[in-house]
Order: sequence, then C-alpha cells, then structure tokens
Amino acid sequence: MNAQTLTTPATATVAPRQRMRTFIDRFAMPIIFVVLCVVLAFSSEYFLTARNLMDILRQTSINGILAIGMTYVILTKGIDLSVGSILAFAGICSGLIAAQGHGLLAALSAGLLAGAVLGAVNGFVVARLSVPPFVATLGMLSVARGLTYIVNDGSPVADLPDAYLSLGDGKLGPLSMPIVIFAAVALLFWMVLKYTTYGRYVYAVGGNEKSARTSGIGVRKVIFSVYVVSGLLAGLAGMVLSARTTSALPQAGLSYELDAIAAVVIGGTSLSGGTGSLVGTLFGALLIGVINNGLNLLGVSSYYQQVAKGLIIVLAVLLDVSRKKQR
Repeated sequence: MNAQTLTTPATATVAPRQRMRTFIDRFAMPIIFVVLCVVLAFSSEYFLTARNLMDILRQTSINGILAIGMTYVILTKGIDLSVGSILAFAGICSGLIAAQGHGLLAALSAGLLAGAVLGAVNGFVVARLSVPPFVATLGMLSVARGLTYIVNDGSPVADLPDAYLSLGDGKLGPLSMPIVIFAAVALLFWMVLKYTTYGRYVYAVGGNEKSARTSGIGVRKVIFSVYVVSGLLAGLAGMVLSARTTSALPQAGLSYELDAIAAVVIGGTSLSGGTGSLVGTLFGALLIGVINNGLNLLGVSSYYQQVAKGLIIVLAVLLDVSRKKQR
C-alpha cells in the first residue's frame, strides 16, 4: 500500500474542521443577521414593513459611513476614538458655510476638509510621532469637541438651506439620500480595499508592519492615510447627520465612535490588524441598526440596548481570539 494513502483518525478530521472554521468565518455574520431578522419579524408585525426597513437603512447610514473609515484604521492595527467629535466639528463648519449662503458645494467642501484636516493631525501624531493610536485619538476626541463649541460659541447652526437639507431628506427614486450616499461610499471604498495596490498595502501594514517595510511599502504613509480617510468620512457623516436633524448641533456624535468600532469588530475585522473586510463591517453596522430598531419596536429601554451592544462587542472579540488560537 502506498504510504501517501495512509491516514489517521486525527488527520482525517483536520479537513472537515478546517472547512467548518472557514464556513463560520465567512457566513456566521450573515446567518446571525438573518436569524435576528426572522425573530424580530415574528416578535413585531411592524418590523418587516417597507417603511421600517427603510428607517433601519437610513438610521444605519451614519454609523455605516463612520464604520467604513474605522475599518481602514483597524486593519492597520489602529483605532480612532475621535470620529464622533470630528463628525460634530465638520457638521458645524459645513453648516455655518451653508447658512451664510455660500452654496452647497462650498458647504460640502468645508465639511470634508474639516474632517480630513483633523484626520491628518491624527495620522501625523500616530505615524510620525509614534504616539499610540488610542492616546492620540483620545486627545483628538477632546480637542475636536472643544473646537466644535468654540466655532459657534456652543450654539447650533439652524436655518440651513433646502439644498443642504436634501442630503438628509432628499430622495433618489425610492431611496432617501443618506442611504444612497452610504451605498456609494461603501461601494467605492470596498473597491479600493479589494482591487487596488493601496488596499493591499493596508492589509500588509496591519498584518506585519516589519515585513511590509522590508517589502518597500511606505508604512508611515499608509498609516497616515487611513486616519485621513477616517476623518474625511466622519466629515461626510457629520453633514448627512446635520441635514437629517435640520441643524448642526455641537453635541452631535456623542459616543458614535463606540458604535463604529462595534460594527467593525462585530463584522469580523481583527483588532490586531490585517484581517477583515468591508462587507463584514456593513453586516455589523446593519446588525446594530436592526438590534436598535427591534428593541425600540419591542419597547425595550435604550439602557438595555447599550448593554446588548456591549455584550455583542465582547462576544465578537472573544470569537476573534478563539479563531487565532485555532490557527
């Protein structure tokens, strides 16, 4: 008998176990999402209505946009705790420009620029000054929030023009503009991450920074850039939120960074960097949106919603650790 055909019980079970782990890694989140939707559909007659499903997508759009930028950061083994504050700062800056009658293009440019500049500061401090991301972005969380109150003396910006408000209440066919913007951003940044050299660099830096540097990748440039991306998208989310609420509020975005991080981690992106996908992040954001919506329909207090999200985050991290131990 050929020695190559000999197998032991232990080796015979390796392939099925590996296939099972691969299946779980790839499809666990979609399965959980579908099961949750089925449970909520039986629990509330309003859950599967077209209006409620659109509400879920619209409510998820802000967190989804933030989570896309957060995915880029976490893939490089970083973290951005400042996105909620940057969102508020960009919303105020953009709202002021719009309220002063400078036009939609100028307002959009101001919001995106404000977010990108603060993101660039984060990137410079992390990439060039080698400050740990947690510390650098925690500092920016406070700085950006303070700037938000300083810019307009702590007052909201109201009387926004109709063109600006269309970002929040306008429609493209049957879809509201926040959903359209979210979908466009998701598609664009998914393609960048999936099909471009830059996307491969992001994964390489997070997977093994030393190897990436040895391969000639500009590690500092990549790290700097992901924080710019995160800030830019936080700026965009700030404008969409301001348009939805019809005013730019200085207290907007409080604790939004936690939901963004939760969406990324729940979606399977490893906090250790180098592993994850935007598709998983989108499912994570939708899962959080469905949980919030479902608990609201069932009359569950928002306090319990915070507990539920916290437990889900811990469970997602434990699953990530378990997968690494098995590899």
